[in-house]
Amino acid sequence: MDNVDRDMEKAERDASPDRFPPYKTEQQDGVHRTITGTSGTTTTSGTSIVREEMGLSRAETTGMSKQTTNNISRVNTQDLERHPTALSRIHTHRSQHLGTVGRASTNDTATRDAKRPLPEFGAGKPYPPPLPSQEEYVVEFDGPNDPLHPQNWHINKKYVYKPCSYRDRYAGTGTDSICRLLTAVMLGFTTLISAFTSSIFSAATQAVARSFHVSNEVGVLGLSLYVLGFATGPLLWAPLSELRGRRLPLVLSMFGFSIFQIAVAVAKDLQTVLICRFFGGLFAACPLAVVAAVFSDMFDNRTRGLAITVFSMSVFSGPMLAPFIGGFITMSYLGWRWTEYLVAIMGFVAFGMNLFFLEETYPPVVLISKASELRRRTKNWGIHAKQEEIEVDFRELMNKNFSRPLRILVTEPIVLLLSIYMAFIYGLLYLFLTAYPIVFQGIHHMNLGVGGLPYFGIIVGELLAGIFIVLLQPSYNRKLAANNNVPIPEWRLAPVIAGGASFALGLFWFGWSGYRSDIHWIVPTLSGILTGFGLLAIFLQALNYIVDAYLMFAASAIAANTFLRSLAGAVFPLFATYMFDGMGVQWASTLLGCVAAALVPIPIIFWKYGGAIRKRSKFAPALPKQQAEESSSDV
Repeated sequence: MDNVDRDMEKAERDASPDRFPPYKTEQQDGVHRTITGTSGTTTTSGTSIVREEMGLSRAETTGMSKQTTNNISRVNTQDLERHPTALSRIHTHRSQHLGTVGRASTNDTATRDAKRPLPEFGAGKPYPPPLPSQEEYVVEFDGPNDPLHPQNWHINKKYVYKPCSYRDRYAGTGTDSICRLLTAVMLGFTTLISAFTSSIFSAATQAVARSFHVSNEVGVLGLSLYVLGFATGPLLWAPLSELRGRRLPLVLSMFGFSIFQIAVAVAKDLQTVLICRFFGGLFAACPLAVVAAVFSDMFDNRTRGLAITVFSMSVFSGPMLAPFIGGFITMSYLGWRWTEYLVAIMGFVAFGMNLFFLEETYPPVVLISKASELRRRTKNWGIHAKQEEIEVDFRELMNKNFSRPLRILVTEPIVLLLSIYMAFIYGLLYLFLTAYPIVFQGIHHMNLGVGGLPYFGIIVGELLAGIFIVLLQPSYNRKLAANNNVPIPEWRLAPVIAGGASFALGLFWFGWSGYRSDIHWIVPTLSGILTGFGLLAIFLQALNYIVDAYLMFAASAIAANTFLRSLAGAVFPLFATYMFDGMGVQWASTLLGCVAAALVPIPIIFWKYGGAIRKRSKFAPALPKQQAEESSSDV
């Protein structure tokens, strides 16, 4: 690990001492930490621990004598011990701050500037005296129940569609706020559009090939390049969401996405179609990278799993819903171009909803609004949020978003093997967009529209997997409570093992029931229940396992995982036709089923030896030996 990595690890240990082996031998009290999906990290200082939300304004604190301040600091420290959620959030925001691109470069910049002499202050003025500690002017949330914090937003049952101001939320007027549930529904729709658009083009590939006089394989490039955009998009949107908050990238991306879909619809040549599909995928990658982070901002450990499950179901059901809709549109007088007009209209609807109704959920950026309000009302220009101290540095941007993910992918066996497994699963998701038409349109002679309906077998399987994971949530919460709210990553792996067996069986079933026309079409359709169940169970819980295992480096681990699996999603459709035509449906599916079966032992190995592997990792923190042994008995 480099110096930045070590700083992040040290800060995360300070923020969450219960999760990591202590540096000293004395026993430390555990503090529950709310983990965010995109934070990799973090930091805090002694002064941030002392500062507590007791209703004291920053101006009042500044005006106190040193003795009074010290007395209050001691009281505040005791009060924080009684409110671990408030302390946890302060630590987490420091964690997010250090992990954000640009912050760690401050010292380097100061060192470079120190080599140059200071210029004169100007106008004959002497240099002013030093200011008080900058930390004294940093705003925080007002305790664990601060209505400004997204996790404390009211769930408004009346669904009032009125954005709330800083003052409205602080006054506790729940009827004037966008509720968490409404935000989740809006973002679920936004994510569904991104995934939906990836596969609606699959029904139009042959029509596009005929229109521009190219082969069907070249037509499939429109699908592959869109998914390739999924691989590159997070490199832009993830750091932007950590710098400027979640709302800005979501609004910008849906506008850009819609514009590029219009460009595809009116394209006069194939180059325009392919280039605009790629950039459409790049913009559409934003919800896939950011929405899960929004849910982690709004929901705590007890409810976040349910929210992420719903999010994942929208990600994986979207590609399965689109083919039959695209098929009926392509067959009609509207033609293939309206498959793009349709998703552009849906994109503009999502853009409007996000523009007018989406509230900022990233806590460090929420505090910027609070600081702005306090500056205006107190006339104290020194009041600011920690996020406003960030300076962007290109070298650090490259390190955090390119160098570190690649290092983790190559050197960490957990990330490497699970990424290979998830890349195979994700690639088959898009391979099905070619395999299903071969079986149901080629062998069973269905048309484009009807031939897309068998995908509902996979959707049903995904719904069953979602229900299965939801039913496991109470058991997970009980384990979490019994372990002082410290999650053991291996708790996540039981559904992955079950999903792996289900997915492999589904592939064998599909191949040996779909290669003959005298076998009723419902038989291969029902195989989708097993493949859909396995697909969601593997993907969702394996991703959660990576997050739990790598904590402060979870963002980098997920970035590596996303890049590898998106490459597989882009490549698999390109060879699917040759594979199924050359080997036959039954033997091609058998080959894929054997590979899926060979990958099943990966989660079993990590379920049994994951703790020992993490102890030897440079990036994955491990629990103290005694606590790990006690927790492993509950897995």
